[in-house]
Amino acid sequence: MQIFSPRRAPGTRKPWPTIESACHLSQRATSMTAHPSAVASGPSRRRLLGAATLGTLGLSAFSTAAPTAASPVLLRRQSAPTGTYRIDLHAHFLPPDYRTSLLEHGHHTIGGYPTPSWSPEEAIGFMDYYGIQAQAVSISDPGVSYLRGKEAKDMARYCNTYAAQLFKTYPTRFGAFAVLPLPDIDASIDEAVYALDDLGLDGVVLLSAYDGVYLGAPRFEALMSALNQRRTFVFVHPAAIPAESKPELPLPDFIEEFTFDTTRAATMMMATGLTQRYPDIRFQLAHAGGTLPFLSHRIGVASQTVVGELWPDGLPAPSILDIKNQISRFYYDTALSASPAAMASVLAVTSRDHIVFGSDWPFSAATLPQTGKHDPAPGLSDIFDAEQRMEIEHLNPLKQLPRLAESVNR
Repeated sequence: MQIFSPRRAPGTRKPWPTIESACHLSQRATSMTAHPSAVASGPSRRRLLGAATLGTLGLSAFSTAAPTAASPVLLRRQSAPTGTYRIDLHAHFLPPDYRTSLLEHGHHTIGGYPTPSWSPEEAIGFMDYYGIQAQAVSISDPGVSYLRGKEAKDMARYCNTYAAQLFKTYPTRFGAFAVLPLPDIDASIDEAVYALDDLGLDGVVLLSAYDGVYLGAPRFEALMSALNQRRTFVFVHPAAIPAESKPELPLPDFIEEFTFDTTRAATMMMATGLTQRYPDIRFQLAHAGGTLPFLSHRIGVASQTVVGELWPDGLPAPSILDIKNQISRFYYDTALSASPAAMASVLAVTSRDHIVFGSDWPFSAATLPQTGKHDPAPGLSDIFDAEQRMEIEHLNPLKQLPRLAESVNR
């Protein structure tokens, strides 16, 4: 039974008939931010589809459905805490040379979202507007995996060194998670040790999969062992599925596919026993864990089906009780998930002290445009009171990042 094989292309499919017009819309949307050197390589048609869809759908792609008479109301919206108190554990940064490299290699969109600009000044302006005390920034998909060999190692070192300098320059405003030159395991261990031990970064960011192989596969074992030794806080962020391996849908990856890939990664880490072998790694799952809370029971009952009978020798077969325990140990961020439905689902599988605040900025700039209200997650007040929100948005994140906690509390 092959459970670690890369994602396979399902075959050639007929493209959507509006692809040419979609590409045209996206090229207009991304031309304002694209680096001139990116023109030579050019964006692929598939990469542009997601961003084009945003232009085609307009802001409706970001809005939630209006409640109906049948919609359950969990709580009347309560008041949120006031002041600049939030600690953001799901925020991204794009150092200048890294962003230029992305564009030069054709990455004009990330998960279907036009590759945004970023600077420390922009980030602080965003934080000040939305009452965010500090961000622990990370590199988003594709990490540095679009590069190979020395180029990948050099880019990871550049990003991590930039991050370390960032929180030295702004000690009360920034923390950072290290990016690693995966899928090169040996180089990634070296970089993790340097970033954590020498640079003092707050943790590590890992994508859900590299080259189609999900976290939990044997190839990651040595890296996980090194991270476990350091009791590392690991932020698991979804990766875009290769274009030839996913359904042809007119939606950018960040709408649905990102949540599914986080679920796959978390499920494989549990199914292969990784989360049991390395209990000192604290894993944060992006976007409220994707669909993991909703599927928690379904994943556990796998042992009672033919899947359990065919489970590979040497791997612990999933069970309802064990899956429940493992799922409860993950940390879940609120990025693009600050709604009663998402948070109620998370609370059904873990306790409130395992929920942390995340904004997903600058990739959430369309939903957080720095106009109007100053609460970046008003939906949290539909299910949490002010004291509980303070716990989720301030206390819980700082408990996981002691270096950042010491800096902001000086």
